[in-house]
Amino acid sequence: MAMRVSDPLRVRRDGRAAHRGKGRTDRRSRHRTHGPNRKGRSPMPPALQGRAQQAKSQKHSRCRNLYGRLNEDVLRDCWQAIRQEAAYGVDRVSAQEDEHTLEGNIRHLVDRLRRKRSRATLVRRHSMPKGDGRVRPLGIPAVEETLVQMAVTRRLTAIDEQDFLRWRYGDRPHVGARDAVDTLTSKLPCGRDHWGVEADSPGCFDTIDQEWMRRMVAERLEDRALVRLIKTWRKAGVLDTDGTVGHPATGTPQGGTVSPILANISWHYALDRWCEQVVKQHWTGEACLIRDADDEVCAFEKQKDAERCSTVLGQRVRKCGLELAGDKTRMRPCSRQPAAAPTRFEVLGCEVRWGKDRAGKAHLKRRTSRPK
Repeated sequence: MAMRVSDPLRVRRDGRAAHRGKGRTDRRSRHRTHGPNRKGRSPMPPALQGRAQQAKSQKHSRCRNLYGRLNEDVLRDCWQAIRQEAAYGVDRVSAQEDEHTLEGNIRHLVDRLRRKRSRATLVRRHSMPKGDGRVRPLGIPAVEETLVQMAVTRRLTAIDEQDFLRWRYGDRPHVGARDAVDTLTSKLPCGRDHWGVEADSPGCFDTIDQEWMRRMVAERLEDRALVRLIKTWRKAGVLDTDGTVGHPATGTPQGGTVSPILANISWHYALDRWCEQVVKQHWTGEACLIRDADDEVCAFEKQKDAERCSTVLGQRVRKCGLELAGDKTRMRPCSRQPAAAPTRFEVLGCEVRWGKDRAGKAHLKRRTSRPK
């Protein structure tokens, strides 16, 4: 039997053994009870960590004095997260050109913020083609406004991230659509879900009621100056490709840095918390809810629960100033048992269907959606 040479054992001055060699490694073993490996993730600044801990421990508290924290150090740190190849706004100044006079621009910007004389510029409209032949309208702000929106987004995320539910994916730190699909495909084979409800909102960023958005942001924020700054971004005009300027009465421009967190806050109070506190009490069987941005998938054990959900879902979001796409909101069977109707449905760019594996047993299969 071959003997393996052990790693050298070194003894410190205090008598303790210091083991060095092959046993010492930076890799985390899956058998060790450590936390998740956060290598590559940007840490939250200490000031925001305090805000996050306060928001987590005091669920009904409202944070103050966030506007006064928009100083030069904060904006300089946010500049590192801005993509240098990002598209320019109406001023036609790119991030690479703005970098040459960065320090002076930040000083002037902070001075205007302190005197509360910062005015939102027009948002440049850009249309991006979609796979179904339609176009997605994007609103691209100026680089200077993108910098301030990045700072405000980090502060709103640190506060409202403590309230978001765990089955909420999309536009959140370190999670995305792929995590939502992984959760769904791992939950369906282990549960007793037989019916699924798909829901989607057309133009999620363009149809949100601005008054509802303001009220929901103020649920955890007691800073009039910051709320006023967010209002100026929502009220900013949009410069279209034909040169006309429009002032939309609803929504927030898709393409702005602050738009995803504003949409998340609105959908959290309109749908997520309502499902958790109200709808969940009326379920008669097992259920699973997963949402990514404006796409939602609900899996139910009982057919009557799925029918009730598909009926009241649209009524609830309309009450909050939101809309659901009628052609994309439907109920389908998702049982492993053979049924007359097809058990195939699409969610977040993936096609999920029940089939059989090589042994002939029921197996949940997933592949990229055919149109994608």
